[in-house]
Amino acid sequence: MNVAGSQQRTFLELAAQLRPHWRRDRNLPARLQSLLASRRAFGSRDRRLYRELLYTTLRYLPWIEPWLDRDPDQAARRVAWLAADSPATERFRAALVGDWPPTPPRLADKAAQLGETSIPLPEWFREACPAAFEPEQADALLARAPLWLRLQTDAPADVTAEFDQLGWRWETSSILPTALRLAGDVDVTKTSAFLGGRVEIQDLGSQLLLEAAGIAAGEHWLDACAGAGGKTLQLARLLGASGRVDAHDIRPAALDELAARARRAQLDSIRILRPPVADTYDGVLVDAPCSGSGTWRRAPHLKWTTTPEQIEAAAATQRELLGRFAAHVRPGGRLIYATCSLSHRENEDVIRAFLATHPDFRAEPPRRNFGFAGGELGLTILPARHDTDGFFVATLRRD
Repeated sequence: MNVAGSQQRTFLELAAQLRPHWRRDRNLPARLQSLLASRRAFGSRDRRLYRELLYTTLRYLPWIEPWLDRDPDQAARRVAWLAADSPATERFRAALVGDWPPTPPRLADKAAQLGETSIPLPEWFREACPAAFEPEQADALLARAPLWLRLQTDAPADVTAEFDQLGWRWETSSILPTALRLAGDVDVTKTSAFLGGRVEIQDLGSQLLLEAAGIAAGEHWLDACAGAGGKTLQLARLLGASGRVDAHDIRPAALDELAARARRAQLDSIRILRPPVADTYDGVLVDAPCSGSGTWRRAPHLKWTTTPEQIEAAAATQRELLGRFAAHVRPGGRLIYATCSLSHRENEDVIRAFLATHPDFRAEPPRRNFGFAGGELGLTILPARHDTDGFFVATLRRD
């Protein structure tokens, strides 16, 4: 058997091992990582190849899964054609689909070539976010997510000089000069820039949330659902040396990681706050746990493991969190609510319900909208415009 034939057989074996789990396990990436690690004969290029093939399968699951039973060879060829063209996949794609036309960027053209009529998104999600099914947004949601970084230094040339020395291709965001996008499969975590705390991995859309709110230097803020601290560190940078951030979360391990990241970034304005919260603040950020539908391009398994019932449960938790932490906003202060969801049930509907029971708060328009049409209740960041994940942010002012 030739190399490509052996790779095809291995891909189909891995797919068969994952298949019982890919519509039920929200932790599928860890399962996949464990599966690849168990193959001791795999080198780094092998792992990159099979990871790309399996993630492509998940992105286009309705176009692939029926063929796994009907014609596994055809399933493998479809995956090869749809997969990203990279050094890891180049030979495999050439062997399996070298006689096919080049893979077009638009979803509609891919569908026409394969004889498909559906959009590889859950049909129930159409009501939750009609915009996701528009051609431009569907194209973005089916594409691989880019690698965005947030500069955490006043000397960006030191960062980009290292990237240039490594031969990496990078570009600065046209809408946010503190955001850089790296091309290709690179490991930024091993660079001096990352280890020295001068950059953090953070999607551009995530960075836009706080930028849209317009954070004033010198204020005292609470990051109520801080997790491992991506937005905590960004908030601390925006508040400056005279500001302060209290970081709160119910997960001790996440706060430990946040503390390590803050030390690496030399941000001493962050205080790790173990429960409970007692103070009031100029601003409170509730970056609420959510279904993650805005991250489907980088976590495609969530398309198939998320249900409407889970979204309703997430919305109930989000309403409870907003109500709880609103009490910690001083009069005249702001409450910022954010999710990485595109469902109106977790976004506008949550804000509407909160305002109905909290008459001392009112919605404010974003200070910056980055080209998006902001609604009365918040700003939705859709993936296609700036090549990001999807997010929602609302700013609420306490009277």
